[in-house]
Amino acid sequence: MSVNSTSILQRIDWLTILFYFLLVFMGWVNIYSASLNEEATSYFDLSQPYGKQFLFIGMGIVLIVLLLSIETKFYERFSSIIYLISLASLLGLFVFGKTINGATSWYGLGSITLQPSEFAKAATALALAKYLSDMQINMQELKHQVSAFLIIAIPALLIIPQPDPGSALVYGSFFFVLHREGLSGIYLTLGFIAIALFILTLLFGPTYVSIGLLLIVVSFFSWKKRKKKRLSALPYLGTLAVMTAFSFSVNFVFNNVFEQRHRDRFNIVLGKSVDTKGIGYNTNQSQIAIGSGRFSGKGWLEGTQTKGGFVPEQHTDYIFSTVGEEFGFIGAGGVVIVFVLLILRILKLADRQKTQFSRVFGYSVASIIFFHFTINVGMVIGILPTIGIPLPFFSYGGSSLWGFTILLFIFIRLDANRLNEWR
Repeated sequence: MSVNSTSILQRIDWLTILFYFLLVFMGWVNIYSASLNEEATSYFDLSQPYGKQFLFIGMGIVLIVLLLSIETKFYERFSSIIYLISLASLLGLFVFGKTINGATSWYGLGSITLQPSEFAKAATALALAKYLSDMQINMQELKHQVSAFLIIAIPALLIIPQPDPGSALVYGSFFFVLHREGLSGIYLTLGFIAIALFILTLLFGPTYVSIGLLLIVVSFFSWKKRKKKRLSALPYLGTLAVMTAFSFSVNFVFNNVFEQRHRDRFNIVLGKSVDTKGIGYNTNQSQIAIGSGRFSGKGWLEGTQTKGGFVPEQHTDYIFSTVGEEFGFIGAGGVVIVFVLLILRILKLADRQKTQFSRVFGYSVASIIFFHFTINVGMVIGILPTIGIPLPFFSYGGSSLWGFTILLFIFIRLDANRLNEWR
């Protein structure tokens, strides 16, 4: 082993790596339980999902060695090229893509399929970090905001028509990164307001929402008027008009832009309809599985919902329901704690970086993992609509595991070089 290799091993953050392998191991244990059947012959049976996942993990370790052996300057110098290659891979799906479950999101390579959208997240994070660090930009300037938004939006717009709106939605996590780098908080505020108005309009209708908005704006204006005698009502009226118009547009968008399956999922989550045998079957069975685990769970390989195959796609997007049933509140809480610790650790490492490129990339890693984790768990327990995104390092699938491995270990490699950057 070379001196350089030894120094890298001494500088990498082993705590982050420990969290990574802990999640990967727990994921495989639950994939094994969720996909075990009478045809199984061994832990390494490649005809079964758990056997394939074991192979994916082994190839992931090879990938880790490769990622850690590459000089950090490579990631920064070739980030734009990596980003363009990623966009080309997304475009190629429209010609060479393989359709699975109605989505043309994969390339078929023999018995293996690759989903380029899983790798595009790391490429986009590299491109965004490169742009922000090279230009030394001020995120308060509109031209820089537009450029950053385009870097984020282009891959998302290529993913939506596959159709894979869930994966495209993940790109919204980059706005947390931009906010951390100086983007005005008004964008996040407007985003949260738009989401709140959208949900409230679906629940109560645009008329009642508009009346509520009128009362809020009038009350706020009256309160400000008492403190300041000269106060124009135009900004408040303009805000009220925009928010009211948005509220009245919600039903049109919901009924004409969303597909029926998306409308059904929103209606189920909002309690406007009940469909435990159709579109809401997965979520309902997942909730039953998690609830049946109670505090300590039924024990590994003892989950009746899991063994009965009542939760479709349980080893992929719904893997967390296996944790809840077989390991109970204790096991599910443990998984949540490990994810939270990993995200906090990444944020801590990002804050100590000496270059903006490494810092921005670190924030991107934390934001993407947080977004995936929050949406997936919320989907499985029934508080968010089903949009079909995996639980990082946990769900079955080579593309997902490798995509998140690339994302995390590029950052671990960048962090290991921070002392050299300081010099």
